[in-house]
Amino acid sequence: MKAIVINQYGGSDQLVEKELPIPELADDQVLVKLKATSINPVDWKMRTGYLKEMLPYDFPIILGWDAAGIIKKVGPSVTSFSVGDKVLARPATTPRGTYAEYTAIEENLVSKMPDNISFDEAAAIPLTGQTAWVALVEIGKIKEGDRVLIHGGSGGVGHLAIQIAKYFGAYVAATASGKNEELVKSLGADQFINYQEEDFEQILSDFDFVLDTHGGEIQEKSYNILKKGGTLVSIVAPPDEEKAAEKGVLTGYFFLEPTGERMKALAKLIEEDHLKPIVGKTFPFTQEGLRESHEVSENESIPGKVVIHID
Repeated sequence: MKAIVINQYGGSDQLVEKELPIPELADDQVLVKLKATSINPVDWKMRTGYLKEMLPYDFPIILGWDAAGIIKKVGPSVTSFSVGDKVLARPATTPRGTYAEYTAIEENLVSKMPDNISFDEAAAIPLTGQTAWVALVEIGKIKEGDRVLIHGGSGGVGHLAIQIAKYFGAYVAATASGKNEELVKSLGADQFINYQEEDFEQILSDFDFVLDTHGGEIQEKSYNILKKGGTLVSIVAPPDEEKAAEKGVLTGYFFLEPTGERMKALAKLIEEDHLKPIVGKTFPFTQEGLRESHEVSENESIPGKVVIHID
């Protein structure tokens, strides 16, 4: 099969095309012929070597941890899926990712793909959708009437988080650049804050929950808009526990451990038209396409997700 791999850590020029064997299946896995994948910050952090101590893999490494495709083979213990099923998944974090024509995924991480989205849209959901769900639902335990702030409301995690929070009945404020105001409001945000012109810390107060997608100064300021007993969850850097205690707020930080049940919950929201992924830019499944997609993901502010179309 064709795959785009890295043979050493470095810049986007380390992404090279290589022929590799189609994966052998474990008893509990399905073989997926990929139709699309997408780019996440973890991809280029892995590529540069930033995560090499946490994930010490041998080369060559296939990056990519979003899967949308068709099942071509099932392991002998698989009972929930059949050959021909359209599926989506956030596979386990291994050195055999989704920048490839085929990937093997454990049955318990897979969900059937909703009929009302394309493969490209499906590929935009698994990692960022589950990240938003963990932050809001599993850690934040948001409920109807909660006041929720989503930083980076037009981004990969943010645009899904807005929709999930609205589904649970929250009042949602979101930050983004002025050019994305219409998009963010169309996703359901009740209050839009143009971070280029406004300081959210001066505008908001008594919020129940903040999703931090930036870290640094944004995270520091976020403590000041939370009510006592509120929750700050970051997906980029562990919050300061001393400051949290001083402010009387709860905190959360996590590295996503994917589950099929969470994936199925997101698929149900999509089927019921409560959740719509946004594909901001699409690239072909080529060496140059992957290199360019990494450059865009790292250096440009693209609404929604950067997707790789695999034919």
